[in-house]
Amino acid sequence: MSQRNYRSAIVGTGGIATAHARAVAASGGRASLAAAVDVDPGRAKAFAETWDITRVHASLTDLLREGDVDLVHLCTPPGLHAPLALECLEAGVTVLVEKPPTLSLAEMDALVEAEAHSTAHVATVLQHRFGAGARRLRRLTGAGELGRPLLATCTTQWYRDEAYFAVPWRGTWESEGGGPTMGHGIHQFDLLFSVLGPWHEVTAVAARRARDVDTEDVSMALVTFESGAVATVVNSVVSPRQTSALRFDYERATVEVEHLYGYTDDDWTVTPAPGHEDVASLWNQDHSSEPSGHEGWFAAVLDALDRGEAPPVTAADARRTMEFIAALYRSAFTGERVRTGQIAPGDPFAQRMDGTGTPWEKVRNQ
Repeated sequence: MSQRNYRSAIVGTGGIATAHARAVAASGGRASLAAAVDVDPGRAKAFAETWDITRVHASLTDLLREGDVDLVHLCTPPGLHAPLALECLEAGVTVLVEKPPTLSLAEMDALVEAEAHSTAHVATVLQHRFGAGARRLRRLTGAGELGRPLLATCTTQWYRDEAYFAVPWRGTWESEGGGPTMGHGIHQFDLLFSVLGPWHEVTAVAARRARDVDTEDVSMALVTFESGAVATVVNSVVSPRQTSALRFDYERATVEVEHLYGYTDDDWTVTPAPGHEDVASLWNQDHSSEPSGHEGWFAAVLDALDRGEAPPVTAADARRTMEFIAALYRSAFTGERVRTGQIAPGDPFAQRMDGTGTPWEKVRNQ
């Protein structure tokens, strides 16, 4: 496996860009910050000065015209992800896209199609897959050490006040693509899917309970997996006691993690079933303590590129998570159970996450 230095450019220098810059800086020389792009020249300049970036551009087009970057980190508002990612793929530059990768399943399919015809890759930032606890749980699950997965709970109960939604692109289907299901809970249920495998069917509700937005501010879903396991998924931005929690009940143990925006090994607990006390020692055999976060994800991206492979999380992997989001909304707004593969390309819920419309009235002007 050969190593090289990957020249990274960060497009969109708002809050999440700092996490990407830190990940590049922590790469041990495997990557470097070559350029910053933002429509706000002052913000781009300040970001570049903070991170010792020598080049600043006003647009992705200007950046790509230079032709000397290997990776583009898309840290823009969600509505720009798909068109900018497509521009990168057309230029043959691998693009790393913040969540949610697109506003719709149709846009996700367009990325998958474009990637198939490009020399470059698209990867989605779903960093909670990459902490040591998640890696260990997937390994033990795959080896059958925990027995069959039976039941899981997945909770993202966060709090975002009205000031948070004063940002023009937040709280609308047209620019954010959805509420906490789309932009907040996606981290937790993507981790859920990475452990339990393909989901099969979803029944859901979504509601606007407290925020002056067009999207939902809460949703709940009952999910059945191909393995037969069942799970509940809760997403909220109206919960004063904030938490991100997952619980996996297997035949031989319960495995849990509770954190807020990122976990360490200390956030995981294992409770063996009677007669299976050895599960705890199996868990503790792995002494890796890597936390979840952008640094672990970016290291995995660089490892894959060094091996000549598609970097994680691939467009195909992200599509399965995006299909779940579309299915949750379709179930919530139509009252139907929705199965994997049921949302065809022409379906309204493939084109927009609000599909045929919400049961509440629109309150924001675009």
